[in-house]
Amino acid sequence: MTFERKNIQKMQGYAPGEQPSTANIIKLNTNENPYPPSPQVLTALKSIDVTALRRYPSPMADSFREAASRLHNISAEQIIPTNGGDELLRLVLTTYVEQLDTIAVCKPSYSLYPVLAEIQGCQLKEIPLLDDWSMPEDFLTQLNKSAAKLLILVNPNAPTGALLRVDYLAEIAENFSGLLLIDEAYVDFIDPELNYDSISLINSHDNILILRTLSKAYSLAGLRFGYGIGAKSLIEPMMFKTRDSYNTDYIAQSLATAALDSFEYAQENCKRIRQSREQMRTDLRELGLNSPASQSNFILCQVPESIGAEKLYQQLKQRNILVRYFDQDRLRDKLRISIGTDAENAALVAAVKELGNL
Repeated sequence: MTFERKNIQKMQGYAPGEQPSTANIIKLNTNENPYPPSPQVLTALKSIDVTALRRYPSPMADSFREAASRLHNISAEQIIPTNGGDELLRLVLTTYVEQLDTIAVCKPSYSLYPVLAEIQGCQLKEIPLLDDWSMPEDFLTQLNKSAAKLLILVNPNAPTGALLRVDYLAEIAENFSGLLLIDEAYVDFIDPELNYDSISLINSHDNILILRTLSKAYSLAGLRFGYGIGAKSLIEPMMFKTRDSYNTDYIAQSLATAALDSFEYAQENCKRIRQSREQMRTDLRELGLNSPASQSNFILCQVPESIGAEKLYQQLKQRNILVRYFDQDRLRDKLRISIGTDAENAALVAAVKELGNL
């Protein structure tokens, strides 16, 4: 006998990347930042008043919202703090998507999206990317034909690292009757010369929500803190109706605020990661493992058939080097590799060279 809902009984849950308990692992599998949080975050942590924990935190995380509004030059009412970016995804579905509604995503994309759709009892429309990971020319046609209520685009894309232009996102929003959620978990790793800035879209499009997280650029994956940006009309129902009460805790709010206030520190780390990313692409290309240009803190490598992606993944794991292998169509001959420190990247390249006899 089971008490599970029927759709929950049938579904498969999300499979996160491995999180080893030992310290002697080179961990390049979950797109974490290899550098520590800012000194300002450490100072905030040390100054935590433990006696304050007996009281509930600010229900709206006011200090964080004010910091975010200063950073993005928008109103605090256009921001909702969440317990990680994943909570925002759940809130959007809970607030705006009915059971049996259709959710559209690209394929491949973040593997949590289909899981959330199943939990909500929604239909899922997956629109395949082209062989070069670009969008199909008839994307809007396919989207509107699906009658989707919600479109989720991770930009830059995971796991490919490909970037959609802001004007293209605006075009989608203007020609789509549903809600467009732009998941910008990796936005800080975009090359600055591309001048990518989607924030202004929320003032001209009342059907756009933007997801941001402190897990990547701010080195706070363990804190679980994210936030949504959108028109006040989109933020308010989540903030005042469907959000859990006190959804972000006192310590997390303090550290997240300090992180945003040290934005320049995070940007310096992102610059280092971008440089390391291009060096990693070059080094692996010389070994026959090609990867398309990435605007994220990872690359997606094509592994020669003579080596084998799954085999290389297992061999690297035996050497205490973790990368990500996806047992999915179009990805079984590839590995996603997060960018680590220069020493970690060099160890990965050396191991690939030795294992592949290249």
